[in-house]
Amino acid sequence: MDITKMRNIGISAHIDSGKTTLTERILFYCNKIHAIHEVRGKDGVGATMDSMELEKERGITIASAATNVTWKDHPINIIDTPGHVDFTIEVERALRVLDGAILVLCSVSGVQSQSITVDRQLKRYNVPRLAFVNKCDRTGANPYNVKQQLVDKLNLNAVLFQIPIGLEDKHEGVVDLIRMKAYYFEGEGGVDLIEKDIPAELQAEAEEKQGILYDELANFDDELMMIHMEGEQVPEEVAYRAARKGVLDLALVPVFMGSAYKNKGVQLLLDAVTRFLPAPPDVKNEALDLDKDEEPVVLKPDDNEKTVALAFKLEDGQYGQLTYVRVYQGMLKKGGELTNIRTGKRFKIGRLIRMHSNHTEDITEAGSGDIVALFGIECASGDTFCDSSLNYSMTSMYVPEPVISLSITPVDKKAADNMAKALNRFTKEDPTFRTYVDQESNQTIIQGMGELHLDVYIERMKREYKAEVETGMPQVAYRETISGSSPFNYTHKKQTGGSGQYGRVAGEMSPLEEGHYEFENNIKGGSIPTEYIPAVDRGFQMAMEKGQLIGFPVVGVKMMINDGQYHAVDSSDMAFQIAALNAFKETYMKCNPIILEPIMKVTVEGPNEFQGNIFGSLNQRRGMISSSSDEGNSCVVEAEVPLSEMFGYSTTLRSSTQGKAEFSMEFLKYGKVPQSISDELIKSHQAKKAAEQK
Repeated sequence: MDITKMRNIGISAHIDSGKTTLTERILFYCNKIHAIHEVRGKDGVGATMDSMELEKERGITIASAATNVTWKDHPINIIDTPGHVDFTIEVERALRVLDGAILVLCSVSGVQSQSITVDRQLKRYNVPRLAFVNKCDRTGANPYNVKQQLVDKLNLNAVLFQIPIGLEDKHEGVVDLIRMKAYYFEGEGGVDLIEKDIPAELQAEAEEKQGILYDELANFDDELMMIHMEGEQVPEEVAYRAARKGVLDLALVPVFMGSAYKNKGVQLLLDAVTRFLPAPPDVKNEALDLDKDEEPVVLKPDDNEKTVALAFKLEDGQYGQLTYVRVYQGMLKKGGELTNIRTGKRFKIGRLIRMHSNHTEDITEAGSGDIVALFGIECASGDTFCDSSLNYSMTSMYVPEPVISLSITPVDKKAADNMAKALNRFTKEDPTFRTYVDQESNQTIIQGMGELHLDVYIERMKREYKAEVETGMPQVAYRETISGSSPFNYTHKKQTGGSGQYGRVAGEMSPLEEGHYEFENNIKGGSIPTEYIPAVDRGFQMAMEKGQLIGFPVVGVKMMINDGQYHAVDSSDMAFQIAALNAFKETYMKCNPIILEPIMKVTVEGPNEFQGNIFGSLNQRRGMISSSSDEGNSCVVEAEVPLSEMFGYSTTLRSSTQGKAEFSMEFLKYGKVPQSISDELIKSHQAKKAAEQK
């Protein structure tokens, strides 16, 4: 297979911009499916890529699905990602392994809160992108406005490569500004692409927009600049070459348009994917050489090199664990041997498969740049697989911290066994979903990115594992920190027949501007021998796991030691660890500890007439409104609201806006809890402790 023709792309966007509908059309035009199904399908089938029962019912994408298609002899691996911020890890892991992306936007709503999050993720992984303005057939469609928002809100160099022929119910097709031709999509499912001359009434506008396009492309190609300045006709291949260079340099975002639901514009978008987005050799991928102090090594997408691959997603299928893998260098062959770098274990490749949503196709080998899946391999998300002679690790992806937790209790013994199986699987598959048993209450606690995130997992436990569980009240992930400094000097002394324990630590505890914890060693003259210093550090970190105000982890503390004492016989690692732990506890309350709570960035969109109600609903929840803007007949309100106040917000919002407003939220920062609420939290924590001691 010619690797320069391969494309690995993701489709990402805000909720309800039409990602899954677009993917469905791509599958149809590439002859992967023979009938189009809708997302909230009346036919009971549902979209091909939403294979989970829950996805079909709710009409949302929960897990990213992978498929591969061929368009004009270009093999394309596609990953359809969720739009809800609760499933952000699905987007992260897809972008980690993709070479390019299509950013889908709604022509009415434009750049929404989640588009901003997705764009930030694309920038984090340097992923080149195309923009597709979807839903041009909707009332209020304005692709020009969306293009401007890409420039203003996302800071992208967005340039129109097409203009629409008619909008709203008159949307018929698009004009290609490089070819200067009009395209219409006819026949059943818009299969027939009809090329015609540009309608007379659009000719002047098309020429004006083409001039703007060439002005922009001239920045990437000297030949094009000369031709354009001399007023001659720019050859197509020169324009395409310049555009491709701009996209690969992350300096240009071509804007295409259409309506996936009405089957318009999708084939031209596929042409653009093969023309402008990178092939695996166009992207620089690095691994870290663990034998040479994590020195970066550039990987070569060449089948003859030694194999390096990354496991980026796990799934438990009916035949055991399925591991999605991106091959960066070398080949995967059925029966071949690889090493899991994290565990050091070697394994044999049994079954190698190509994925199409939840269907599989067995293959014997996969080359560089490909995305395939392996069956029955023990590993974790983010593991690197290499040829046994290499010791490389791919850099892992960014995993955000969970912000909400919930206690779950199985109803009987059978449910308890099934719940354990479900939790084991879910935590392996999703790094943002965590679980632990609370030592004090002995309850099982699950943690995640939001209410919807945890709801979906509880629902999946019941359906897929028949594990009936009862849930407790949602708990917010509070943190504790200090607002003042204080010196400490603590001696740990214990004498009980035989050798005793002795260690003294002294220094200062102070607040840390940035970061969770910092340890500074200013010991002079060996008052604490060097070998005991790590034990002191460990003791401080252990003390930070549980604060004394409400029992939540402590953050933002700097511990500096400058003095101490040891005993030639009685000192040990354990003695210094205990001394540090107690020094921390003794000093903590002197440093004016305070409670921090997660503050969420909340974006509410709804009709203008309910703007007052939206403001009211946020103010009642201690919300600080940061911005509000009107777009057409709808308004967008952004606010910072404590997570503890957001439970049940969807019900309140629905009832106060007749169900016409929607909201999304994501973690923003930790902020100080107001005194009255802080007092309540401390009181309830003390009451809980007193009850447990009885």
